[in-house]
Amino acid sequence: MKTKDKRSIIILSVLVLVLVISFLFIGVNSINFKYVLYRRIPKIYAMILTGGAIGFSSLIFQTVTNNRILTPSILGIDSLYVLLQTTVVFLLGSSSVIMSNGNINFIITIASMLLFSSLMYKFIFKKGSKNIFTLLLVGVVCGTLFESLTTFMQVLIDPVEFQVVQDKMQASFNNVNTDLLFISSIVIIICIGYVYDYLKILDVMALGRDEAINLGVDYDKMVKKILIVVVLLTSVATALVGPITFLGLLVVNIARQLIVTYKHSVLGISTILISVIALIGGQLLVEQLMDFGVSVSVIINFIGGIYFIYLVMKERNR
Repeated sequence: MKTKDKRSIIILSVLVLVLVISFLFIGVNSINFKYVLYRRIPKIYAMILTGGAIGFSSLIFQTVTNNRILTPSILGIDSLYVLLQTTVVFLLGSSSVIMSNGNINFIITIASMLLFSSLMYKFIFKKGSKNIFTLLLVGVVCGTLFESLTTFMQVLIDPVEFQVVQDKMQASFNNVNTDLLFISSIVIIICIGYVYDYLKILDVMALGRDEAINLGVDYDKMVKKILIVVVLLTSVATALVGPITFLGLLVVNIARQLIVTYKHSVLGISTILISVIALIGGQLLVEQLMDFGVSVSVIINFIGGIYFIYLVMKERNR
């Protein structure tokens, strides 16, 4: 690792530490100390898990797609999550056990996302298509279909019920289900640990499909493995706190600007740190300056959307 890259990672780590300490202890006194920490520690942990999962999955997803403006949301996972929540409210109501019990909702959501992704992968790769952009195209079509079905049901449901769906449509760390943090941690750690053994292969895959194959990489097999990990990480993060569409796009590209290297081991660390900074910093902004007027996902999606337009214009000019 270059000295400049080490310095950047150290600075990012210090910034994360400062933000964590600030988030935990702002407004704390001897009277509310235990209660405030009891409420804030799960939030911090959820933000670290979510940031790590979304940032790392977006990094490796951009590598296998060889495109820096794509994120796993293009596979339709976020749209499927909103569709699932809307369908449950539409058919069973907001007071149903699936909506009121966070654990059951989490399990059903994860299972549905994995089932959808598995069927899509099996259908596309069984047809003999080895072009990942076929998968992305199917993901875009499915995502559009899910959004249309979601809008149709949202128009028909009761306004009070719609409020429940609207809360699910935006990521929130204010009422994190602490029962889900342990299982989410296990899944995320296993996924990142599994990919860690393939980081050097990802360095080669970043050169492109043809170059990677010429250098001895079983490209298609690796793509399938990475896509499974991407879906797992994205599904867990989305089911835990809700969809944050542009977070991955934002943090990965910022990491590539700060850390000019091809090594995914370095980019992965910096991406996770920047993602955690974005979430904790955004949550501090929401709580201390905006008095919970908006959710952190609105701020990140607003900034990320502008940054996405900038990237598209930049690529077009090239």
